[in-house]
This record gives sequence, C-alpha cells and structure tokens, in this order.
Amino acid sequence: MIPGRVVVLGGKRGLLGMPLTRTLTEAGYEVVPTGRDTLDVFDESAVARLLNDFKPDYVFNTIAYTAVDQAEDEPVEAAKLNKTLPRLLGQICLDHGSCLVHYSTDFVFDGTKTEPYVETDPVNPQSVYGKTKLEGELALADMGMEHFLCLRTAWLFGPGKINFVEKILGYARERDVLRIVHDQVGSPTSTIDLSSMSLALIKANARGLFHTVGGGKASWCELTSEAVAAAGVNCRVEPIMSDEFPQKAKRPAYSVLSTQKLTEVTGFTPRPWVQSLREYVYGFLA
Repeated sequence: MIPGRVVVLGGKRGLLGMPLTRTLTEAGYEVVPTGRDTLDVFDESAVARLLNDFKPDYVFNTIAYTAVDQAEDEPVEAAKLNKTLPRLLGQICLDHGSCLVHYSTDFVFDGTKTEPYVETDPVNPQSVYGKTKLEGELALADMGMEHFLCLRTAWLFGPGKINFVEKILGYARERDVLRIVHDQVGSPTSTIDLSSMSLALIKANARGLFHTVGGGKASWCELTSEAVAAAGVNCRVEPIMSDEFPQKAKRPAYSVLSTQKLTEVTGFTPRPWVQSLREYVYGFLA
C-alpha cells in the first residue's frame, strides 16, 4: 500500500523539484512531477482537473521567481510567481482536499538579528524578492495555515541544475583568485537534504510554518572556500565586504534559520551543510 499520492509542480526539471520527486518516489509515494511542457500552473481549470483526476494528498510547489537582483526590475513578474501562484494553488488545494506544500525564503527577514531566526520572529524583507515571497506566505496564512505547509529555506545547492556552488567552481577553475562576500551569513542547504526534511514533515502530518535548512551557518566566502577545497581546485579565495560587490537587491547580513521546530515535530536533525556540500562536490562536480 502506497503511503500517499503527491504532485510535484516543477518536479521534472527544477533544482528542488527533481530530488524531491526522487525522494518521495523512493519513499513509496505515487508521484506526478510536472514541467512547463505538461502543465500551465496558472491554468486553474488544468490544475483543478489534475487534482480531481489524481486526487493527491499533497501538492508541492517548487516553482518560484528566484532571480533576486532581476526582481528589482521585474516586480510584476516576481509577484506573479511568488505571490499570485501560491494564492491560486492554495485555493485549488482547499477545494480538492489536498495539502499544499509551499517553499519560502530567509529573505523575508531583514538580517539585523545575531542569532538564528525562529518561525515567530518579525519579518521585514528588504528586497522585491523577499517582499513577494512574504506576500505568498501571507496569502496562505489568510486562507488558514492549518491547511498548508510553508517551508522557509535558503542558499540551495544540489545536482541536476545550475546553482551557486556549480557556478563558483566554474569560475575557480578559470581564475587564480576569487573575491567573495564574507559579511552575509546564512544557512547553506542541500536540495537532497531539503527533500528529506520535506518528507519527514509530511510523514509527521505537520502543518504550518517551518524553517528547513542545512545545519550550521556560513558566509558566501566560507561556502566558496569549502567548495573549492572539496573540488581540489587551485584557487585562492579572498573575503570582501558587500559594499565592494554592489548588487541591486539588498541582502540580509544575517539570515541563519533555526530548525528546532522541525526537529521537535519530526525528530529529524539536519546534517551539517559542510557534509552535504562535500557529498555534492565529490559526487557530481569534482
């Protein structure tokens, strides 16, 4: 007997969608992954038809506008994916009795805290990306968060699609020195580990808001240094301050997320991000 039925929006080609589909399938769930070629997520009748025919217990939304700097110039496009889509999906899932699992971000915080953020901390996004992701959260909250799972995550890396770690190792192989921001600190997270956390939460029949990130913390410079060392690339990594590398969108200086609530509800403790990073680099990028 299968433990349940799941739809993974963005499951065919997404950075998170692909490992999530694999993790859920290996756990025995019947999974339907979608892509742009198989489902227009803004076609309400098409989404409703899928849910009516397949009757999933869970719908995972891994689709988002994640180009942080570009969002400053494209607020309407960012809001469409980050605010309008979760609201639309939330209503359809409510109508069909499915639980929507939606992913949000550490960018909902302003970065002024000096210890890990918990789910109840005040939000104050400083960028269009962060604001639109928060609006997506609030849209679900307005419908009753007891019907949904909203998972805040951060700094994703993993196999199958380009990400910061893969990009930075490409640069490291071409250059003698990389100068990387050291005054932005967050929670690097493996998509494989995030998939495991997501599975643990649905197994626990959890609902509401959770932080789901890798264990520990790092600056972008520290993440880069570990990746370069793991790959055995001969490139020096030097720390710089954010004002030496200006970007359109303001980033939180500190956005480490606490996973205590996740562990209390599921018993799952995220492994250190360094361990996950080395596994990724050794297995896919070295």
